[in-house]
Amino acid sequence: MKKLAAIMTILAITAAPAIAAQQGGFQDPNAPAAQTQTQSAGGFVGPSGSNTTVEKAKSLSDDTWVTMRGKIESRIGGDHYIFRDASGTVNVDIDHKRWNGQTITPQDTVEIQGEVDKDWNSVEIDVKQITKVK
Repeated sequence: MKKLAAIMTILAITAAPAIAAQQGGFQDPNAPAAQTQTQSAGGFVGPSGSNTTVEKAKSLSDDTWVTMRGKIESRIGGDHYIFRDASGTVNVDIDHKRWNGQTITPQDTVEIQGEVDKDWNSVEIDVKQITKVK
């Protein structure tokens, strides 16, 4: 019986932080209801940083995180596409899972977020998130 009580005590002590962590984050009691719901879902809510142009992205170092707005002009093959904004074009690599069920045409403006991928003589953006801009 003492072993059972000891085990139950250990479980209660170790489970308390996990239960508290699931509730997550700061919730302002004075915030509007919509903000409270967003906050409880987790993650960052706010601006995603400054937008980068294609021209500037080509001059950034490898693995630099970029956010760009423009249009996907065409598919080159596989997961590779041509992305265009006002400053020029760049090849982008968009894995199938990144589309999240969105259908995007060349007429749609999109925001892409990803990393600059530089090779010896080429620059490509490895897209981690794509969102249709309304």
